[in-house]
Amino acid sequence: MKIVNRGFITVAPKQAFWDWTNQFEDDLEFSAEDGVEPNVYLITDDFFEIEPLIEQHFKKIFKNELSMITEEESEWPEERTLEVFLNWFTIDIGSTVFDLEKADLKGEKL
Repeated sequence: MKIVNRGFITVAPKQAFWDWTNQFEDDLEFSAEDGVEPNVYLITDDFFEIEPLIEQHFKKIFKNELSMITEEESEWPEERTLEVFLNWFTIDIGSTVFDLEKADLKGEKL
């Protein structure tokens, strides 16, 4: 086991996100009650205050979450403020990441 020099932000959709998502699906209707697992974003492990950290990263995270539904930015909500982000997603933050695998971590630039 190794400790990784990263903290994390988990991002789980709330109903407002699913309400927006459902306009792109004809056959399915998603809900916050579906229990979709959160996405994990690695961040610095050296932080003391959460609010500045969220303010620093929310635009990139918001963009990524929206692009997983549609890459057409014209279909994204016009208002993508921190307040909207927090209404659309549940956020959890932590500072310790353990790697239980023996293989080296690999990353891909997006």
